[in-house]
Order: sequence, then C-alpha cells, then structure tokens
Amino acid sequence: MRISATIPEAVEMTGLSRSALYRLFNEGKITPRKNGKRTLILVEDLRRYVENLPIAS
Repeated sequence: MRISATIPEAVEMTGLSRSALYRLFNEGKITPRKNGKRTLILVEDLRRYVENLPIAS
C-alpha cells in the first residue's frame, strides 16, 4: 500500500483537478511534502479530505 502520491497520481486518485489541489495547499487543508523537486502528498491526507466532503443530496 502506498503512503504518498505525486500531484498527477493524486489528481487521478481523487478526481480533483491539479489547480484544486494547489488551492487546498494554499488554504492549508492538505500539506504537500517535498522530496527534492518532487511534490508528494500523503495518501491519508487525501483520503481524510475526500471523506470529510459534504454528502451529495
């Protein structure tokens, strides 16, 4: 099981757009991690964010 994802992987996993992810970074809702030039996002952070979205009616 993976513990982190790159930006393109996070987009594919969540269905969020790249710009939406960067907006979440700027709002402090998801914390990006850096490994050299690569930006990584913890899969648990992505899961927590999506699970806490309002339920569609």
